[in-house]
Amino acid sequence: AMLPAAVWAMLVAGFGEETVFRGYLFQWLGKLFGSAVGAKVGIVLLTSAIFALAHYPDQGLAGAEQATITGLVFGTVFAATGRIWIPMFGHAAFDLTALAMIYWNVESDVAHLIFK
Repeated sequence: AMLPAAVWAMLVAGFGEETVFRGYLFQWLGKLFGSAVGAKVGIVLLTSAIFALAHYPDQGLAGAEQATITGLVFGTVFAATGRIWIPMFGHAAFDLTALAMIYWNVESDVAHLIFK
């Protein structure tokens, strides 16, 4: 019962956060700063920083660092395509992968492979 609820939460978080950070905030800043490439780069950086700060209280520095990187990726994809569903599904897939790694206790094994 807990796993389906956690999976549902990850899907909602991915779609919800992308709606807020890329769907609303990114587009609102785009109206303020325009759609030139330089403006989009600045908006990606700013929304990624805000995304990281939003994750810091619950996830600490490691979570904020991870959120910065994923925010840069999701923001760049959104800036390049203008399609919100791509970062939404990417975010949900990232969260579900992280959940599976925690659930099956493989996150430390993967970390050791990556950071050897």
